Amino acid sequence: MNDHIASLTEEASRTLQRPNGASFEDWMNSRCVLRSTRSYDWNALKFQTEVDPTYARAQMRYVGTGGTGVHSDGNVVPAVHFTFSTMKIPVGHTGPLHLHTDTEEIFFVLRGKVKVFCESPEGERWEAVVGERDLISVPPGVYRGEQNVGDEEALMCVMLGSPRPVTPTYKPDDPLAAIKR
Repeated sequence: MNDHIASLTEEASRTLQRPNGASFEDWMNSRCVLRSTRSYDWNALKFQTEVDPTYARAQMRYVGTGGTGVHSDGNVVPAVHFTFSTMKIPVGHTGPLHLHTDTEEIFFVLRGKVKVFCESPEGERWEAVVGERDLISVPPGVYRGEQNVGDEEALMCVMLGSPRPVTPTYKPDDPLAAIKR
């Protein structure tokens, strides 16, 4: 087991145990995330929006900070095995093709109509239009992106199967590939 995995395993063990001196109620309250305590973060992907305004989307984090490059958020349940957030996508807006090398990503649509498009490293393409309560699981090593193709704002859950996913990468010829975060 490498040092990174060992470190995550130790952290996970601590996170899943009741802190010394904490009551059961306090411990469980620290793991309860209420919608009323959340706000949408339109800045998490601002670096993308600066390249193309139609990339504007907002993240609302619940478990961990996800794969957007946000490194800390004291208002989430610490991630142990996965991250969980919601993503608000305005009509016509797109999440550009990106790649997670270390984890699968799940898109679960709560509202709206979203086209998910995927591409293999060899250039094979696939896409599907999904709606309310539809889910797509994209394996690691597959480029993925999404676009709101409906006539209302889309809302979807996003899960990454790692507590601290590697920051996603973009195709070498994509302007986003040159941005250092």
